[in-house]
This record gives sequence, C-alpha cells and structure tokens, in this order.
Amino acid sequence: MFTLSELEAAERLVRRHFPATPQFNWPLLSARAGCEVWVKHENHTPTGAFKVRGGLTYFDGLKSRGVISATRGNHGQSLAYAGARAGIPVTIVVPEGNSLEKNASMRALGAELVERGRDFDVARQYAMQLAAERGLDFAPSFAPPLVLGVATYALELFRGAPPLDALYVPIGLGSGICGCIMARDLLGLSTEIIGVQSQGAASYALSFAAGHVVETESAVTHADGMATRVPNPAALHMIIEGAARIVTLTDDEVRDAVRAYWTDTHNLAEGAGAAALAALMQEREAMRGKRVGVVLSGGNIDLPLFRDWVMD
Repeated sequence: MFTLSELEAAERLVRRHFPATPQFNWPLLSARAGCEVWVKHENHTPTGAFKVRGGLTYFDGLKSRGVISATRGNHGQSLAYAGARAGIPVTIVVPEGNSLEKNASMRALGAELVERGRDFDVARQYAMQLAAERGLDFAPSFAPPLVLGVATYALELFRGAPPLDALYVPIGLGSGICGCIMARDLLGLSTEIIGVQSQGAASYALSFAAGHVVETESAVTHADGMATRVPNPAALHMIIEGAARIVTLTDDEVRDAVRAYWTDTHNLAEGAGAAALAALMQEREAMRGKRVGVVLSGGNIDLPLFRDWVMD
C-alpha cells in the first residue's frame, strides 16, 4: 500500500504533534501471561487512543469545506483533533446511547455531534446521507491515509522493542491491524500478527474463516471499539493475506484484562484497548516462553463501566 519511506514520513508528521508512545515490558503482566509481554501504549496519545495518528495523516494537505464521519468515539476524537489543527470543520455522527464521556470529548475538541441510529453501521449510513445533503467530505473509518497514520505506532513498536514472536491487535474496522501488517512487511519481519474481536461482534472473525465478507445482524459488546457488523472489504483482504488468525473473546475476558492492566501497570484500558491482552491470556499456553506484543489501543473507558469492571 505504501513504501517504508512514506511510512517514515508519516511518522515525522505525527511527531510534530506528539512524541512517540512508549512500549514497555511489564514484569507483572509477563508473570501473569507466562511470556515476555511488551505493551504498546496508545492510551498515551493526546486523544487517549491510536486513531489520532490516522486523523493527522488524513487531514495533511486536505482541502475541504467540512468533513463528516461516524464513530463510537475514538475515530471521531481523532478527526476532531486533527480537523481543528487543519482549520476544517468536523461533524460526527454517533449511535443513540453512545458513551456520554466520548461524546463530551468530541464536542470539546470542536466537533458538531449528531446522534442517530441503533449502532455504528446505521450511524455510518446516516453520516453518508448527511455528507451528500450538506456537501461535506465523508471520512471513512478505513482508508489508505488512515492506515498509513496508524501504522506509525507499529513502526515505533517494531523498532523500539526487541524482535517479537507475535503481536495481538484488536479489530474495529481494521485500520490498526492493517497498519501493523503493513509495517511488519515493510520492515521484513516475521512477527505473527493475530487479530482480536468480541464474540458478540465477530464479523471479521466470521469473514476471515469464510474468506469473504460476512455481515452480522448485531454487534453487542461493552468493548465498543470493536462493535462493527459490516467488515470493510479492503481491510478484510489485507487481514486474510497478512494475519495468522483472529481470536474472539467474551466480555468477561475483556473485563479481566482491564483489571489486569489496572492492577499490574496502573494504566486505564477501554474494552477494545484491553482485548489484545485478553486474547494473549486465552492463548497463553501456546505463547509460553515467547516474546509477545499487545496493543493497548485506547484508554477511553467510561467511569461507570470502569467501576463495574474494576472497582466492584
């Protein structure tokens, strides 16, 4: 999709806005998993999630009277953050009943917020309708400039950590895992990349097994960053070509990983952000004694859910 030089240029662009996020080997997590665990801390970006990298590359050089998109939160925060710095108005459509805290963050970053639909995929269709009605540019959740931007965290991880045997990556609409696959391949590494989804929102896992797009009727999970029903065909193709497998999780497994991050590292992880660690714990016997990376893709967990999962 891109060259290594283009990926390095994207990394320099991101660096103008915030420093590289750390990758740490946490001893307590390693003891818990029975292997050497390296965490990529994308919860340490200005929006608390990896998506901001893609927002910055998407808006770089963009000429537009306004951008609109749909999100459950992190993609919208990314566009709002980058759009404000590019001087381009941003409108975000979220599903009804979306996270109040993520909604507040998007508004604080300057986005106009519209609530419509029962889930992300309905909100996305409405955002595309509004784009046509208002003459706005629709920003998808998966597109080459976004993949290029988020791939910069994988470049940092692969160059900052020792060689990894495996890397677990959560899948929402696919930009994160595709960025990891692209960075690995451009660097000529042999790291096994494993996707992670919720059992209640397993459209990519089902599609990966079938070899073609499989849509689901619902996407029910507290890990809202993975709650998609309709896979992106381009993302699925790249995942089929470059990922080893996709692991699916229960919300209880995700909850346990959120707790583990808090107790072992004192880092907040949202549901999708903890999913990679949860998948490693599910496969810990196969990974015993190896060096494994997990992407803590975001820390934007609502306080009521954090209380329920961690404090009660």
